[in-house]
Amino acid sequence: MFLKGKVALVTGSARGIGRAIAWELAEEGASLVINYLTSKEAALSVVADIDQQGGQAIALQADVSTAEGAARLIKDAGETFGRIDILVNNVGPFLDAELAQVSVEDWQYILATNLHSCFYCCHSALKYMRQLHWGRIINIAFSGAHYLKARHRIVPYAIAKTGVLILSKSLAQAEAQNGITVNVISPGIIDKDDLSEPDRAEWIKRIPASALGTPQDISALVSFLCSDKASNITGANIVVSGGWQP
Repeated sequence: MFLKGKVALVTGSARGIGRAIAWELAEEGASLVINYLTSKEAALSVVADIDQQGGQAIALQADVSTAEGAARLIKDAGETFGRIDILVNNVGPFLDAELAQVSVEDWQYILATNLHSCFYCCHSALKYMRQLHWGRIINIAFSGAHYLKARHRIVPYAIAKTGVLILSKSLAQAEAQNGITVNVISPGIIDKDDLSEPDRAEWIKRIPASALGTPQDISALVSFLCSDKASNITGANIVVSGGWQP
């Protein structure tokens, strides 16, 4: 329970990786802010499960791809708990499409949800962390973000996640003096029960470890980065991909 007394906000935490992260942090004693956009019932289910296990959690609806939505989320979370110690920017939908087929709306949506949301949430949450002179920010990218390599089928997504990496490293430098660490986790192929059996088998063939990653692989690393054992780790990008490289 090394996070007892801390407050953690995980964006997009009603399902998938975000839900696993919220559970992990709650098990370590943190009070949780479960953020959702449309999955209200799923978010309330997470809150109920955490409460049933003796933890504390609330669900807050907000569109973090907008500056107004992110600011309102942070404000409501801060007013509820009086502090924000941990921010996990997990929101980040994927788009697989040839560049010629990417619409202006697609482009703006992927950049807003994957990159702009990170900046908006960090911008609002940092004031709480600076007051505490302690904070943990973990941003989720993807396992190819650091290669700066052209990928013609995921152009806006790759650009957004590379931006997340640069933003995180810059924030890490700027906020180290305030006792705040900023790190990136870059997942590979994660088993979220959304792959067909043929696709699952094909992906496993491509991964050197011969296994898909799990949401728990990511949540365990988030937990470690929030601990005092990781207090001197900042500006890092940690790839969790079983050796797979896109």
